[in-house]
Amino acid sequence: MKKIATLMLAASAAIAGSALAQSAPPYAPLTTDIQANKPYSAYVQDSRGVIARDPFGLCWRTGYWTPADAVPGCDAPLCVPPEKLENGKCVAPPPPPVVEAPAPAPAPAPAPVPTSEKVSYSADAFFDFDKAVLKPAGKASLDELTSKLGDMNLEVIIAVGHTDSIGTDAYNDKLSIRRAEAVKAYLQGKGVDANRIYTEGKGEKQPVADNKTSAGRAKNRRVEIEVVGTRTRQQQ
Repeated sequence: MKKIATLMLAASAAIAGSALAQSAPPYAPLTTDIQANKPYSAYVQDSRGVIARDPFGLCWRTGYWTPADAVPGCDAPLCVPPEKLENGKCVAPPPPPVVEAPAPAPAPAPAPVPTSEKVSYSADAFFDFDKAVLKPAGKASLDELTSKLGDMNLEVIIAVGHTDSIGTDAYNDKLSIRRAEAVKAYLQGKGVDANRIYTEGKGEKQPVADNKTSAGRAKNRRVEIEVVGTRTRQQQ
C-alpha cells in the first residue's frame, strides 16, 4: 500500500514538472530589455549585453520581438545627430528661422554747400554807348547765367553797374543804376523772383583799370553780377 502511494506521488511530481517546463519561455536572456520594460529581451544578446547577429549581419530576434522593439542599427536606422529617430525614421530638426538682416539705414542727405559766384560782364557787350537797353549779346549772357540756377537754392542776385570817368559823377551814377535795373528786369522776365534781385549803381567810383586809356575805360564800363545761394553737395 505504501509502495502504491509512493508511485502515485512520484507520478504527480513528474506531471507538475512537465507542465512547468512547457510554460517556461523558449529563451531567457541574461539581461532584461529595460527600454521596452519587458522581462525578456526582443534580441538575442551575449553575456556583455551585445545583440547577436546572424551570418548575414542581421540582428537575431527572439520570439518576444515586436516592431515597437526595433533599435537603431538592427531594425531601425542609425541616426546621425542632430537627427532623431521618430516612428522608425531619422528626422532632422527644423531649420532655425531665417532672420532677415535689418535694412541699411538710409544715407544722410548731402549737406548743402554755400556758394557765391561773381561774374563781371563788359558793359559794352551788354549795352550800346550811353544806353541802358540790353543788346542780344547781353541777353545771351544772362540766359546762360539763369540756366545755372536750376540746382541752386537761390538767396540773392546782386547786380552792380559801373561806368568810366567820362561824364559827371551824377550822370554816371544814374546810368550805372539804369543798367543794373535793366539786368534785373530781364532776369525777372526769366522767372527769377524780383525780391531775390538787388541792384546798385557805383558810377565811376570803383574803377578796375586806368581811366586815362581807352582800354582801361572799357574795363571800367562793366556790370558785375553776384549769385549767392546753396547747392547740394555732390556724392563722391
